[in-house]
Amino acid sequence: MADIMYLLKSQLLKLMPFLNSVVVYFAFVQDPHGEIWTTVLKCTPIVMLMFYVVAKGFALAPAFKRSQRILLGLICSCVGDALLNINLFPHGMGAFAIAHIWYISAFGWKPLKLELGVIFYIAGVVSVSIVFNRLDVILAIGLPTYTALLLTTCWRALALALQCSSFIHNFCAMGTVVFLISDLLIGINMFLIAVPYSRLLIMSTYYLAQFAIAFSTADECPELGKHLENDRPTHKGRSVKTKD
Repeated sequence: MADIMYLLKSQLLKLMPFLNSVVVYFAFVQDPHGEIWTTVLKCTPIVMLMFYVVAKGFALAPAFKRSQRILLGLICSCVGDALLNINLFPHGMGAFAIAHIWYISAFGWKPLKLELGVIFYIAGVVSVSIVFNRLDVILAIGLPTYTALLLTTCWRALALALQCSSFIHNFCAMGTVVFLISDLLIGINMFLIAVPYSRLLIMSTYYLAQFAIAFSTADECPELGKHLENDRPTHKGRSVKTKD
């Protein structure tokens, strides 16, 4: 618990631009219709998450591999947000598909936990089959592809969380599931029935999901790594304190 509190306190200042931009978006954007200013406000929280990934500690080095790939995923997500806001749905979905490829790459393939993947893909096939007859030619190809990538992101994040069992990885895995819920709401609202308060629900879960994914890079923060190293318990249960 002490490590979690230290983690949150150490990262809060760097996350304030993101939190403030989310408040601004919901305060000023009520009914977007592709205007430039609503597009900018919609993308700003993701830009602030990019800022966080860099500000908490970043370098073009192997030690920051996850940060690099999640940063690229956030960039693609920002492009997708802009495209969706100007009603270019297939193009936006394509940008988000690339974002998920970067996220999958960031989470890696070890441990495999194949049974999780099988469960996710079966659920995905069932979900897509419900709306498949309502899709045009482009979406009939794009939606199953995007769904498979989104489910793979969830699978890899959950597999990593089950192995590492840390707050950061658990929170990230929860975020990918929330991402899935956000996109599921989009699908229901577009192809099945109107969802009450759909924009509020979709965007709030979306920003939470992206925040959790971006926050998973916090353990690559040099300051945090030093703190955790200093407080690592010995075999007798005492903490090892390094010399300054």
